[in-house]
Amino acid sequence: MTQASRWTVIGRLGDIPRQGARVVATAVGDVAVFRALDDSVFAVEDSCPHKGGKLSQGIVHGHAVTCPLHNWVIDLQSGEAAAPDIGCARRFAVKLEDGRVLLSIPGAAS
Repeated sequence: MTQASRWTVIGRLGDIPRQGARVVATAVGDVAVFRALDDSVFAVEDSCPHKGGKLSQGIVHGHAVTCPLHNWVIDLQSGEAAAPDIGCARRFAVKLEDGRVLLSIPGAAS
């Protein structure tokens, strides 16, 4: 059985700086929404799988972010840590529609 989810507008693409992030508080915890230099958007749990560092405070490069605590590199498309590190940050569905950023959180449907 899959959990229901719904798309929620969280702002405009321009609200997130290129190579930056915004944090969205949700019922399942903080979600970091990233904007890459090419305007791709990604959403992952705002917690590094290593020691819980705030990924939203990390350095975005390409489609990855480097955790500010211990320099783990997290692929924003998969959530996976780059080798030799092992771990995964939970990913969330995110999309762009007419310049708006929409986030989907499982279980958020009424």
